[in-house]
Amino acid sequence: PDGCQITLDMANTILSEIEKVGIFSDVQVADFDAALASGAIRFAEEAALDAFLAAVKAQQVDRHPGSDPLKVVYTPLNGSGLECVKRILAEIGITDVTVVPQQEQPDGHFPTCPYPNPEIREAMELGLELCRSVKPDLLLGTDPDCDRMGIAVPDGEDYLLMTGNEVGCLMLDYICRVRREQGTMPADPVAVTTIVSTDMATPIAEKYGVELRRTLTGFKFIGEQIGLLEAQGRKERYLFGFEESYGYLSGPHVRDKDAVNASMLVCEMARYYKQKGMTLKQAMDALYEEFGVYVNSLHSTTFEGADGMARMQQIMTGLRTNPPQAIAGFAVTGFTDYNGEGTGLPKSNVLEFRLENGAKLIIRPSGTEPKIKVYLSSVGKTQADARAVDAAMTAVLDRLLA
Repeated sequence: PDGCQITLDMANTILSEIEKVGIFSDVQVADFDAALASGAIRFAEEAALDAFLAAVKAQQVDRHPGSDPLKVVYTPLNGSGLECVKRILAEIGITDVTVVPQQEQPDGHFPTCPYPNPEIREAMELGLELCRSVKPDLLLGTDPDCDRMGIAVPDGEDYLLMTGNEVGCLMLDYICRVRREQGTMPADPVAVTTIVSTDMATPIAEKYGVELRRTLTGFKFIGEQIGLLEAQGRKERYLFGFEESYGYLSGPHVRDKDAVNASMLVCEMARYYKQKGMTLKQAMDALYEEFGVYVNSLHSTTFEGADGMARMQQIMTGLRTNPPQAIAGFAVTGFTDYNGEGTGLPKSNVLEFRLENGAKLIIRPSGTEPKIKVYLSSVGKTQADARAVDAAMTAVLDRLLA
């Protein structure tokens, strides 16, 4: 009813109803044309799309943009984003948009890349090739259902793919910066991210007096926070939510990650910095200079065979009951078991280790595959410092999961 993906309690309630249905005896079917004629099925009208785009445009942060044009290369990765993304960019005055021709039209076979995911470099390669001739200010890519977005930005003579954590931090800082400049910051502002997303969001939020809430992995939990604010009559407090896997949302108009909204936001942000003579890479470097360099990496270990799931459970139990006192030579200064009490979050089979150097490891088994996922986060004064800590932690993962 609140437009959000279902959370755990509602999922269990729905599952209990599903289990009462006989899949052969109780499922009813209807002729499509007859159902259409009776009104049981109806096509969504253009007015619905117009209303959605109006709701997205209402989330525009920079209400006084300059006149500098922005040049964009865009790929919908043969998915559904083309019309909405081009229309919303035109609405905010960005019309110099070159679409990657091989990936322009919807094609469910996704012939141009092995996996149409903007997180994966191969999916963005055709866009990167086009950038080298078109020389845009920004490469923009949306995934097939247009809820996740990835970008590449000029870096010398080539283009650099930015991570979901980097883009999330850039957007959080940009929204806070511009809303403060233009006097549109709400009272008691709230931003939301997940426990596995970068710690860099914390000092950025603190700088602007924003309450940062962390949820379990999954944008449905970010959407749930908007619903809670709405129930209090304060949904305007919500500024922004993001997760490291390329999901962003800058307003309460929907309750899930939205790449149409994110595309508008990242393009107006690129235009804002271009007017200051900066690329988004340079803007990111400025944040690193101010807050420290954060490096995040994700590692998956597969446990094959019939006993794979049991082995994963053994490992999680061992780490839970006998947590290490040091990892990669760094003392463990904090340990959180999200399956226990007192986290303020629903119970989840996730363990978090915080180290003396500001680094952290989060370990959780996949819910769908025989894999344990480990999220590493490190921080240093320079890229080299942070990557050295990341490498040290990566080197001991096999031993940690043994």
